[in-house]
Amino acid sequence: MTGQTLTEKILSRVSGRRVVPNDIVEISVDLVGFHDLTGFHVIEVMERIGGEVIYNPKSLVLAFDHLVPPPDVRSAEIQKFVREFVRRHKIVNFHDVGSGILHQILLENYVLPGQVVICADSHTSTAGALGAFAQGMGATDVAAVVVTGKTWVTVPKPFKVVLKGSLKKWVTGKDVALEILKEFKSDYFNGMSVEFFVENPQSFPTDYRATVANMGVEFNADAVLFIPDDETVSYVKVERGYECSKVLPDPNAEYVDEYTVELGNVDLLVAVPPNVDNVKSVSEVSGLDVDLVFIGSCTNGRLSDLEIAAKIMDGKKVKSRCVVIPASRKVFIKALELGYIQTLVNAGCVVTFGTCGPCIGGHFGVAGPEEVVISTSNRNFIGRMGSPTSKTYLVGPAVAAASAITGKLSEPGDVL
Repeated sequence: MTGQTLTEKILSRVSGRRVVPNDIVEISVDLVGFHDLTGFHVIEVMERIGGEVIYNPKSLVLAFDHLVPPPDVRSAEIQKFVREFVRRHKIVNFHDVGSGILHQILLENYVLPGQVVICADSHTSTAGALGAFAQGMGATDVAAVVVTGKTWVTVPKPFKVVLKGSLKKWVTGKDVALEILKEFKSDYFNGMSVEFFVENPQSFPTDYRATVANMGVEFNADAVLFIPDDETVSYVKVERGYECSKVLPDPNAEYVDEYTVELGNVDLLVAVPPNVDNVKSVSEVSGLDVDLVFIGSCTNGRLSDLEIAAKIMDGKKVKSRCVVIPASRKVFIKALELGYIQTLVNAGCVVTFGTCGPCIGGHFGVAGPEEVVISTSNRNFIGRMGSPTSKTYLVGPAVAAASAITGKLSEPGDVL
């Protein structure tokens, strides 16, 4: 009998039967979540379908992250509405303003290999960094999961990606994600689950995996999963103090296709607006005048991102406005202890924490008309970060930091 991929193994467990690609199956959900913006709609749907029944309160995770602290009265009203829901049901896994972005909080505190994670946000795929099957769904579907503990999925076709070798200096997971978008564009993986095998686990840390998994939705993949390995076990032990089990595909599992990324050949890349798959080498578009730099988001607001930015900015001053937002309070505190925050503030950056903010054009750095933004976030379509005439270029933390220092789209070598 043919072995199972990681995706098939997970979905077989939660559906109670052996699944194959294209099966439509009802599955049990291990973790379900929503944030301030989607939470309002999830609760609204729950009320409409028969009341606020919660199947398993311990499996529900809520985090305020998109518009926090609330920049307007409507945002404050929505957050008050969700807080009242939390109080009524005594929700334990609630992370209020300043705690961090939902996807980072899930990685740090909840997700384990082999789980199914469903949240009311498209970048739920981030949880795949730890070997979970994770999908974002709409408010109605998520409300149904909260009430019943179940949902249905079409079992995706499995695609295998091997990450081989080691990255060059300053090149990170963001560049690997952009490399895949450059090669396959943003629609190739529709209906597929992309499983990443890292040949040398230490060469590609969990922070990098989270960035790639986060952008899985930009690949249009149904899910992105990194095969759990020693790096996965180490991450969970450091973050939570215990060892997790590895859930692995069978050695004879079959994939519809396979692709190898030679990490040593990946360059510093940039997604040029208005499409995330319009990817070029930074050298091709360097020298562009920059108005605003954003380092943060659920894509690149982790400790390693801040470390890279601090190394490049150390002892220098920014020429472009630069906003830095660690992805969680935990990341912020650790960066504070290590001196990264002080370095970034000394360089002239505006540093806050615990919000998506500029990524969605919400606050803490909305782009004005005709402004050029260099961002470590995940989307660059028209109007994403503010004015419809602004332009957003997506890069990794090293290029973002160098660009803030020079005031132009730059590589680290231009400032070091």
